[in-house]
Amino acid sequence: MQQNPYGEDPVRLIVDLAAVPPRSPEEFAERCVQAGMAIDRPVGEADLTELLEFIPRWLAVVDAETPRQRAAALNALLTTSSSHPRLTDHADGGWHIHYRDDDLGLAGVVRAVVSVGTALHLTGRGMDRLNRCALAECGRAYGDFTRAGRQRYCSHACANRDAVRRFRTRRAERGV
Repeated sequence: MQQNPYGEDPVRLIVDLAAVPPRSPEEFAERCVQAGMAIDRPVGEADLTELLEFIPRWLAVVDAETPRQRAAALNALLTTSSSHPRLTDHADGGWHIHYRDDDLGLAGVVRAVVSVGTALHLTGRGMDRLNRCALAECGRAYGDFTRAGRQRYCSHACANRDAVRRFRTRRAERGV
């Protein structure tokens, strides 16, 4: 997976992994490949365990109440998950930048890509572009990639469910 200027792909990946955590190393690897990542070494239980420990730390960035708190939580992730930038041309993918050491397993790569991608997303689009779904019974994390930056729900399904609920409540209040 190559970083885009806004970090969209890594944020989409971690949102997906946080919503439905993988249950096996094979599932973890498959979902990363589907997201466009190149995997160059075996993926094992240690990778899955490391990812499952990382997800709550990333969700702490989502749940931070102020931009300063969000930045502090993300800076802590960047400190433990990324390294100095370096050019690489692996897997015939063309020259691009890695913000990680070369000898990491899949979970380490995901931690680095997601931490840097989240930083690019927030600094490029706005520090408020991560949130939880406004549908009370959902609460999934999402990254806001909309042009206007006013997303409130993790999906169209949740937005529609809430709109129908509000409509029915208004009708009931009017006695219709």
